[in-house]
Amino acid sequence: MKKYPKTGNYQLCLKYIKESKNYFYAILIIFALSALIGFLFPVFFVDAIKKLIEGLALKTQGMNFFELFVFIFSNNITTAFLSMLLGIVFIFPLLVGFFNGYVLGFVANKVAGSFGYSILFRLLPHGIFELPALIISLGLGLKIGFFIFAKNKKKYLKYNLTNSLRVFVYIILPLLIIAGIIETGLMILIK
Repeated sequence: MKKYPKTGNYQLCLKYIKESKNYFYAILIIFALSALIGFLFPVFFVDAIKKLIEGLALKTQGMNFFELFVFIFSNNITTAFLSMLLGIVFIFPLLVGFFNGYVLGFVANKVAGSFGYSILFRLLPHGIFELPALIISLGLGLKIGFFIFAKNKKKYLKYNLTNSLRVFVYIILPLLIIAGIIETGLMILIK
């Protein structure tokens, strides 16, 4: 664990993110591989994914922009926050990363099959902010989970939880706000 001089919160966040980059790479690889599997082999969890999508469609039906934004933002923030904090269970961020990647690949396959591959480029802007926020939160959760290998578990947890919460507030939260606005706008346009 590196000690940094006291500077601004954003500088501390960026230093901690740089220090944690290998955890983000691990999550990114798991996410990308599972998305590829979901795209090429959309045969697993078919009923569960369809129920999930139908449930989301029913919940959001008839919502105005603000209601839809609050719904999307609260779902995203809950997933990101729990993925980070439940990293203490070590395997949790890996499972969330795999499942989210698979669902993304599955949905991309179905959307491309129905509307052509060009539609994927139109949906890309919504992922530009949401996916990095998810990858960062899962990577931080994975890093927190590595406390089981630390010599001084209490010190490791305190250091990583403090820095992860700072990153959540100053980096992940703003990314999710922007992602929520973009995703809400896209969903309103599609309706």
